[in-house]
Amino acid sequence: MREVSRRAISPRWQGRPVYTGVMTNPELSIDDLTVARITRLRRDLHRHPELSWDEHRTQDVICAELDRLGVAYRRDVAGTGVIADLPGPPGVPAVALRADTDALPVHEETGLSFASQAPGVMHACGHDGHTSMLLGAAAALQGRDLPAPVRLLWQPAEEKGRGAPALIEAGALDGVGFIFGGHVDRHYPPGVLAVTEGAVNASTDTFHITVRGQDGHGARPHESIDAVVIGSLMVISLQTIVSREVNPAHPAVVTVGRFAAGHANNVIAGRADLEGTIRAQHPSVRAHLTSRVEHVARSVADLHGARVEVEVRAGTPPVINAGPALDHARAAAVRVVGASRVVPLITANMGGEDFAFYLDHVPGAYIRYGAQVPGRESYPAHSSRFDFDESALAVGASWMVEVALEAGRALAQAAGETPK
Repeated sequence: MREVSRRAISPRWQGRPVYTGVMTNPELSIDDLTVARITRLRRDLHRHPELSWDEHRTQDVICAELDRLGVAYRRDVAGTGVIADLPGPPGVPAVALRADTDALPVHEETGLSFASQAPGVMHACGHDGHTSMLLGAAAALQGRDLPAPVRLLWQPAEEKGRGAPALIEAGALDGVGFIFGGHVDRHYPPGVLAVTEGAVNASTDTFHITVRGQDGHGARPHESIDAVVIGSLMVISLQTIVSREVNPAHPAVVTVGRFAAGHANNVIAGRADLEGTIRAQHPSVRAHLTSRVEHVARSVADLHGARVEVEVRAGTPPVINAGPALDHARAAAVRVVGASRVVPLITANMGGEDFAFYLDHVPGAYIRYGAQVPGRESYPAHSSRFDFDESALAVGASWMVEVALEAGRALAQAAGETPK
């Protein structure tokens, strides 16, 4: 195990250790100078976060680093995406590695020396880390005799759930045989990689319900059709879909996050608007929930003589790891951190991830990089105080390198090439 010398780091970045040496196989890790460099890049990106579809400076930073490395790339893909290609044997499909680049509309309260300088915008989900990890992998893979081509995807707008479809439409998966990605995770200590079979993220559908009753005087409810009462009954009824219609072994959520009605304390509201989210890890549960939300809303409205409008909008599908891609992800993880540090997810994750769209086209796998900050309270992703242990950068970049080689050898063998 090793630690980056603080002397190798510009004084501007001192104040926090850059790498604490948690990998068990130093021969597989990226070199110390690369670790220091991607840490500086992460902090620069953290200081200058950009929202979905507005990642222009971020794109410039990525492209400048690829220019320095001598890696060929395309910029402005789907707006602010970057695609780089590392050559391999002709006729062998590529292994794609993906990182997301966008930040969130959150005002940072971490107190970090490199905290956001953009008011109301923050890297509160670790995408600055993912972007830097992939740059580290690019540095380690560049110039190597690869068993298969490697495609590097820096994707915008993951937080909107639309960046992946935009890259796919732009041809990001053309000629790709496998795709891999990951996310920093505060539930696991540095040096742990969570690799799970089955669902690792939930679907993220949304709904909007408008109840149209009849407004009237608060003293004469019999002359009205109260949208507040009807909307309240809908909230209660929607909650019972999961509690009474879904197998408890299948994690699922129906949440009403917004309920708006009325404008005066003595007026019965004739309209109510409800908005919420539907989460499921199993495709059949997802289909059941989306149909039942509409059915329940219409039934409650009919019962009370109100009209109702229901719109269910499809979001991201669940992310499901399976098959050879999962085997390659796990094998690479074991090579980087050792078998004892490769673990399954400890709880069901109901968050969404548009990486799922890639898996509709090519096989792949999605993992978690342990990034809990030792000795400090751990704040959740999307929190104004979110941070992660930067030793995850070296581990994540090394896993990307290893999974590209591991999956690449399988693709080369399937194509009749002698694996390198």
